[in-house]
Amino acid sequence: MKIAAIIPCRYQSSRFEGKPLATIDDKPMMWHVYQQVIKASLIDDTYIATDNEKIGAVCDNLGMKWIMTSDLHLTGTDRVAECARKLDADVIVNVQGDEPFILPESINAVTIALLQSPIQHLAATNGYSVIDSEEDANDQGVVKVIFSASNLALAYSRLRIPLAFRKNASHYRQLGLYAFHKDALEFFATTKQGPVEESESVEMYRFIEHDQPILMVRVEESGVAVDTPADLYKARQIYDSLKSVRS
Repeated sequence: MKIAAIIPCRYQSSRFEGKPLATIDDKPMMWHVYQQVIKASLIDDTYIATDNEKIGAVCDNLGMKWIMTSDLHLTGTDRVAECARKLDADVIVNVQGDEPFILPESINAVTIALLQSPIQHLAATNGYSVIDSEEDANDQGVVKVIFSASNLALAYSRLRIPLAFRKNASHYRQLGLYAFHKDALEFFATTKQGPVEESESVEMYRFIEHDQPILMVRVEESGVAVDTPADLYKARQIYDSLKSVRS
């Protein structure tokens, strides 16, 4: 059983162009993600997946393995699916390139959950964490998730779900952390986006809209997902605080 991790890194972004190369402590953000991934004990190989030669050149300079992909992909998981076809791996772990503080233990957790799950035709496992601030609960850049008693994803939204209409409710953040069997990624890549995925811009709806189950896996909060320059400022603050604790 071979397990590969792929970190999709696209240069063009409507909210933050060149995001993978934005620096945290003089190293590009994708480097920080890569360093966290290679610490995960279950991962055999790690790759950056990109459609940009500039990103590839930085990977070469920093000693990171990378794969060139098409520039026509709609989502990071589409990019990961292209890479999966080129790799000799049974399980693919998708770690989004904007999660510089993702924990190695979290990467192992979603991988173990996929390998041990008895659920037939399980499409993916997906990490989530508890939202503990009103700011994050209301932030449309933070994807929220609700799930069943057996931890199967029911819905994702950029809006606040569940809505506290009658009583207060807990809220959970979907992390950009997924594990897939190879055939699930092939299904994803050969299936068109549905109306909910197009509306919410949450790629896991590719599975949910076609009745493919996703198992949510609770992991420790990993800091901040960097979607905007403001998020990068927060990430730099977190890094500096962690660095001062270590020193």
